[in-house]
Amino acid sequence: MSRRTSQSIAVLEEHPNLPEILGVLAQLAHVRDADLPQLAQGWHNSVGVAAARDAALSPDSPLVLEVLAAFEALSALFADDLRGEAAYVTVDTDIATTALKAIRDAIAASYARPALSRSDHAALMRPWRAVYPESTVDEPDLGPHSDQVKELLELLPLLSARCHDAEGLRLYEALVDRSFADETDRADAREAAFQAAVLTSRRRVWALVRRSGAEGLSRTCASCRVTPTDDRETQRVMALCLDAACALLVADALPDATTSTLTDPVTSLIPRQRDAT
Repeated sequence: MSRRTSQSIAVLEEHPNLPEILGVLAQLAHVRDADLPQLAQGWHNSVGVAAARDAALSPDSPLVLEVLAAFEALSALFADDLRGEAAYVTVDTDIATTALKAIRDAIAASYARPALSRSDHAALMRPWRAVYPESTVDEPDLGPHSDQVKELLELLPLLSARCHDAEGLRLYEALVDRSFADETDRADAREAAFQAAVLTSRRRVWALVRRSGAEGLSRTCASCRVTPTDDRETQRVMALCLDAACALLVADALPDATTSTLTDPVTSLIPRQRDAT
């Protein structure tokens, strides 16, 4: 594909390599600890690979800003692994750092494929394909209650538009009120839910859910183009909603009472979700 045609790709849905891109992005939250040493072992920064990377990340490559945003999201998903301080982190930080280089190369290559030669694309994808020969998931696995997790995440942009949406304002104010109740119980339940995410190998999906939700509540209002104020009330509402989404993510590994402690303050306000539970 020519540089001019490559630059004409304005949105991800128009990308000719969309299936591979979605396959790589969907896998990120499901990278296992055991996969990191394999990814690191396969990554080598030869002159040819460095040149291919430079081409993939050039301003002429399609949607390069989305690639950089994906790099940022990747760092957030693996923040604990890169710090190496938590007791549940089992992979050496140097190995995790190198593995993330292999993952970034795969992300860059999948987006840049129209602008890369076949050999350059293959060189950047090689460590990734050695571990993941095929794309096996269409979207991140949000667990047995995935529909409810998605509904909660879809609620957050509504709250971000509360300045022009009466229903969003009603829900926001009700959530503010509920955020002050049972704080100690919710903190204990949140810790239990996170430990369940660790034990069920979902801690990176947990991080993905919280990042996605935070982005939703931080969106600019479509009506007035104003970004919601990042005040204490907003942070409390965000924590309440994200705790509920994450509890649903690991509900199959939690006592019902623990799940209810985190979900009821939010889902009881939303008839559609209340009926689903």
